[in-house]
Amino acid sequence: MDTTKKSAEQVPFLERPIVRTVLPIAGFVIICVLFAFLTDGRLFQPKNLSLLLSQSYMLLISSIGVFMVMTMGGLDFSQGSMLGVASIVVCWLSHYNMILAAIGGVVTGGLIGLLNGYFNVKRKITSFIVTICSMYLFRGVCAYATTNSPVYAVSDISKYNTLPFMLTFTVIIFVIVYLVFTYTGLGYRLKAIGAGETAARYAGIRVERTKMLIFMTAGCITGLAAFVNAIKVGSVTSTSGNQLETQIMIALVLGGMPVNDGAKVKFYNIVLGVMTYKVLSSGLVMLMMPTQLQQLILGVIFLIEVALFSDRKTGMIVK
Repeated sequence: MDTTKKSAEQVPFLERPIVRTVLPIAGFVIICVLFAFLTDGRLFQPKNLSLLLSQSYMLLISSIGVFMVMTMGGLDFSQGSMLGVASIVVCWLSHYNMILAAIGGVVTGGLIGLLNGYFNVKRKITSFIVTICSMYLFRGVCAYATTNSPVYAVSDISKYNTLPFMLTFTVIIFVIVYLVFTYTGLGYRLKAIGAGETAARYAGIRVERTKMLIFMTAGCITGLAAFVNAIKVGSVTSTSGNQLETQIMIALVLGGMPVNDGAKVKFYNIVLGVMTYKVLSSGLVMLMMPTQLQQLILGVIFLIEVALFSDRKTGMIVK
């Protein structure tokens, strides 16, 4: 009993499971209370809450893919440009059929994700470097495709931009991924790889195949986010999806996502993080803070959160 008590006392306060669980929730509550006070309650008026929710769908869906990549110890900075290219395909195909447009977005995202997985798994290049290169490559593709004018979707695509459709679409994706992540062997394999690739191999897990599958799946999910983006915006420009990867990273870390320990991830990190980020960013906008100051505040918060949720023993491990 003394040994158990001693080992528990040796765990740093910020690394205790209960602290890692409570801290992000407490942060969300504090931010909500703070901006409710600073905006005199305007931020949480029904019309503003509806607007905040409508702005969250794309970020919620695209964060799922990065969540899965981070669970296995990787990073993905190609989400923004991937969403831009997939949105172009969705807009093109929407003139023929909406289901075809959604499938086109999923296939486009999946192919880009598969490319990321190939260079990470087969060429042994870290995911950070691979996805940074993909970010610039496909941002260029997006800019080239929209050089003369934005790419427009079919005009009646806006009829899908309703609360029932968008909320149902997002919830269905979340439920499916949650069930797969929680109750299938894939979720177990992801966490095992994130905890340690060598140990995962000894446990009989086919690490390379799993990583390739996850990169491709992350791309497919981003393709679904591109479908939502096309419905909401109705067109694609060269800046579509710009800085999405940064927003995703900040949101996930705000939600308590460990940056380098897949065994400790929780699926609610996605929703909690995205809602915290959206309340924070919307509150700053409502206070009419300059863009530069908003970026400074978000950067400082992101740095603090990374410091709190990183593993001090192993440091940052990007696979």
